[in-house]
Amino acid sequence: MAVAPSVLGEIAEVFERNFRERGELGASISIWWNGIELLSESAGWCEKEQLRPWDSATMVPVYSATKGPAAATLLVALESAGLNPSSRVREVWSRFPVAEATFAHLLSHQCGLPALDQRASVWDHEAVVAAIEEQEPAWQLGHGHGYHPRTFGALLEEPVRRLTGMPLGEYWRQKIGDPLNLDFWIGLPEKYWPRVAKLYPGKAAKSDLEEGFYREFNQEGTLTRRAFSSPRGLHSVQEMNDPKAWSAGICSMGGIGTASALAKFYQAAIGALESPLSTEVRLALATVQSAAEDRVLLRPTVFTCGCQKDPVGVDGEKIRRLYGKNQAAFGHPGAGGSHGFGDPETGISFAYVMNQMELSVMPGQKCVEMIEALYDGL
Repeated sequence: MAVAPSVLGEIAEVFERNFRERGELGASISIWWNGIELLSESAGWCEKEQLRPWDSATMVPVYSATKGPAAATLLVALESAGLNPSSRVREVWSRFPVAEATFAHLLSHQCGLPALDQRASVWDHEAVVAAIEEQEPAWQLGHGHGYHPRTFGALLEEPVRRLTGMPLGEYWRQKIGDPLNLDFWIGLPEKYWPRVAKLYPGKAAKSDLEEGFYREFNQEGTLTRRAFSSPRGLHSVQEMNDPKAWSAGICSMGGIGTASALAKFYQAAIGALESPLSTEVRLALATVQSAAEDRVLLRPTVFTCGCQKDPVGVDGEKIRRLYGKNQAAFGHPGAGGSHGFGDPETGISFAYVMNQMELSVMPGQKCVEMIEALYDGL
């Protein structure tokens, strides 16, 4: 199913309108179909001082949009070791605190480990692992799920290190990033630092702060607040603009890349181009593992092994459409608005990255309206 030029034109018009009407500073959008990039739009500036024009080669931190590529990396490492998502985590990580948990449970946020009681720095992987090993789960396995915004990094990093003897970001480059020639990094080499745009935080409206998630987020001691606060460190957008964060390879939120690279990754994830991702890995990324009211995000969410899908209501219709009309589509957003997904039904993949963030853990209107224009034209 090719996308008509008129539809691509409508998407480009929304992209341009974001700059005119919605405060966009610098951004890129990329749409692929069956191995071909159909649309690549880039505009704006890498910083408010307008020192560097934003172009298709501009890279930017994408926060939790890192989680899809990171999950694929762990799945490839498991497969290479003769394991799979049904294997128990303790086969690789003997002191993992949830005895019966499989990698499918871990990758779909079911293990009850979104927050840590023991203080540990996000910069100290060994300390975070030790805190995880001592952590009492916030709920029992089989009793739903809750998004693990920050601990997810160590939960993936540690098994990859044990399986491969190397950091997850290095294994990502070796097995996926380099073979696909992706300008997407989990641990950015210094030579690419000049290509990184500066992020700017979103502003909170009063209505945002009264909404359920943000009310819990701003209240001390809640699971939501604790999940987004541990491990400690790297909480501000200003810190994410530091090369220390770019090079650290924190796979829950430290990925940096272009829109084209993120969309091309999801082409590989849906099998629309030849890639190192086996049928089994692609199936794991696409198959629902848990659909429930999220204990951390406080809204319905659906998780596969490392990715998200749109939740579906009792009538069989989607409750929201962050991934278009088709229920097979999957991907992962990043805080502030970045987003990437693939749709196996159409062969389409989509990615949007920007540096003027919005106050949201889900994609905002700047992104969603482009997705709507895409699917309205199919």
